[in-house]
Amino acid sequence: MRPDLPIIPPRYLRTKEAAEFLSLSARTLEKHRTYGTGPAFRKLGGRVVYAIDDLEAWADRGAVTSTSDPRGSVLPAKRHATIVSPAYGAARRHR
Repeated sequence: MRPDLPIIPPRYLRTKEAAEFLSLSARTLEKHRTYGTGPAFRKLGGRVVYAIDDLEAWADRGAVTSTSDPRGSVLPAKRHATIVSPAYGAARRHR
């Protein structure tokens, strides 16, 4: 028999597991990644992975003590305004 070893969580989590860790849906975490509002991630062998420390740090950035406390900095998973270069303005047409 093998001795009981302490269970050590994996150092990196895939999107689904990271979302469960944060109590989010995988799609919400994907949106955060796309919009640049989510936790830091890495690509290892083409796969997106998250370090547990990065997930905890991102969640801690949103910690507040009151609903009126403006310190929480976790942004919603939505697109933010982008700056359009004048060279690529609305005058450009698609054929």
